[in-house]
Amino acid sequence: MELSDIKNPTDIIDLSAEECERLAGEIRETIIHTVSQNGGHLSSNLGAVEMTIALHRAFHSPRDKIVFDVGHQSYAHKLLTGRYDRFNTLRKFGGLSGFPKCSESEHDCFETGHASTGISAALGLARARDLRGETHHVVVVVGDGALTGGMCYEALNDCGNTKTKLIVILNDNEMSITKNVGALSKHLANLRASWGWYSAKRKVQRGLLRIPWIGAPAARVLYTLKRAVRTLFVDESFFSALGFAYLGPIDGHDIQAMERVFRRAQRMEMPVAIHLNTVKGHGYQNAEEKPDVFHGTPPFFIENGLTQKNTKKTNGSIAAEVLTGMAATDSRIAVVTAAMTLGTATEIFEEKYPERFFDVGIAEEHAVTMCAGLAKGGMRPYFFVYSTFLQRGYDQVMHDVCIQNLPVVFMLDRAGFANGDGETHQGLFDIAYLRHIPNIRILAPADSRELTEMIRASVSFDGPCAIRYPKKAVVFDSSEPATPFVFGKWKTLMQGDRGVILAVGSMTGTAMDAARRLQSDGIVMEVINASTVKPLDTKCLSRLAKAEKPVFTLEEHVLDGGFGSAVLEYDVTHGGGMFIHPIAVPSMFVPHGDHEALMKETGLDTDTVVGVIMEALKQSGKNDG
Repeated sequence: MELSDIKNPTDIIDLSAEECERLAGEIRETIIHTVSQNGGHLSSNLGAVEMTIALHRAFHSPRDKIVFDVGHQSYAHKLLTGRYDRFNTLRKFGGLSGFPKCSESEHDCFETGHASTGISAALGLARARDLRGETHHVVVVVGDGALTGGMCYEALNDCGNTKTKLIVILNDNEMSITKNVGALSKHLANLRASWGWYSAKRKVQRGLLRIPWIGAPAARVLYTLKRAVRTLFVDESFFSALGFAYLGPIDGHDIQAMERVFRRAQRMEMPVAIHLNTVKGHGYQNAEEKPDVFHGTPPFFIENGLTQKNTKKTNGSIAAEVLTGMAATDSRIAVVTAAMTLGTATEIFEEKYPERFFDVGIAEEHAVTMCAGLAKGGMRPYFFVYSTFLQRGYDQVMHDVCIQNLPVVFMLDRAGFANGDGETHQGLFDIAYLRHIPNIRILAPADSRELTEMIRASVSFDGPCAIRYPKKAVVFDSSEPATPFVFGKWKTLMQGDRGVILAVGSMTGTAMDAARRLQSDGIVMEVINASTVKPLDTKCLSRLAKAEKPVFTLEEHVLDGGFGSAVLEYDVTHGGGMFIHPIAVPSMFVPHGDHEALMKETGLDTDTVVGVIMEALKQSGKNDG
């Protein structure tokens, strides 16, 4: 049977062991080929191929529920559940999502884009099953990196306390995105090292049982001794203390072995943790040797693993280089990240100042509060985190940092569209969830040079600050010298008398392009770089109000609660009367796709912006000479 013939997981149940191995190879080739063209998560998916085949042979989706945590390891699952014909559209606008998507298939029972949520979701599904008197199995596949997140322990403790029947499969590849950190990873290393003990124990036990008369009693004695010795050397009590039966470790690339264990777990009327050892990037040498590089990769050449496009510097790498330079003369500067060292480019700082660099794992809540402690202790911590992931530490930002007005700087990478990663990763909400919190400053650089100046200024701030920036680094006019960043003061980039565009961060370039287009039609607009999002430049707004200029705000952020909303609030509380037209992402969860397609889909492309401004000026009576 060819992979293209598989329309449903039931199609693989009767395959022989040899056919399963061939299928695994074809799945792996398909994933490598597609990701090399589209970009995506490679290493984690290559390591999960055999496990996914075994899952779909032992369990019966969609009746049995399979949750993937994190969902980026679900590519093989998509291929086995009738999506082969569309797999070439992976991560493209209008195509398959790179994560589980309930609207794509009945086999995707829960959507998981952020780590450490899977066990909680699966426990809810299991309890719903029990309350409805149903009997299907609920399985959650958890990457060992996800277990560095606290939600996993809350869910494990809750599940074990009530003995809810749930099967937790720990996909242990010693990696999350970069090398796992923390005490748990060391514990799992000990469990991995215990494989020899398991093998020897089984052989001895089978041998004793063959001996007449003394076999069974001796086996019982061996069992008692085995439990005592394993407690000393393996310490599986970590899971048993939480109320889980522990099975493993198992070779995560041995389909038949996994099937046997999965079926054994099905018969157990209690929570079960199954420990699988897998190799991240398995089957593709480049990914095996550099699993962190191929965790999330742009399109690449299969033969050598090199990216298809020349990679330019990112804003993250520029920010890390600036801080590394500042740290040479300021011993207070420390950098924190949450399992995103490569994604945020903070390995630059780590290499130079390892004692002042802290990767806390997938634990954003902990990271924020630890930053608060660092600041309280006299340090100047910079937390490098994707905009979408700081959402996970919202209470800590408010309760632990802002109430105490501590000098923590949040470096919000991937602000704006996250392109191929889709709804769960779009950095479109940070202004809204931060700007109403007292004490915090919010900055958005127009380009990488202004980002540099903001970072240099931020070390002198006496309270919290968030700097939001997109991945892509741009410089508007390299012929002009960089000017120092002045906090709270907006900068006019183009003069005009018909109206004004207040542009935030990444939209400054679009504002300039739109203004040039409008100027060619005789409509001369003022363009202002509103790089300080909070507090607003009230002197500038007062000037615009007196000049009675129509104001258009432009931001790569949701409309509700964003920068445009802040300007409207200012006008209402200062007498009203200004003509203000916010241009932003409408109230929606934006799907995956390339940046250009997403800009057009949400009305932020230059053509749409020009049209909106012209129509609004016409309605306001300002579109005449």
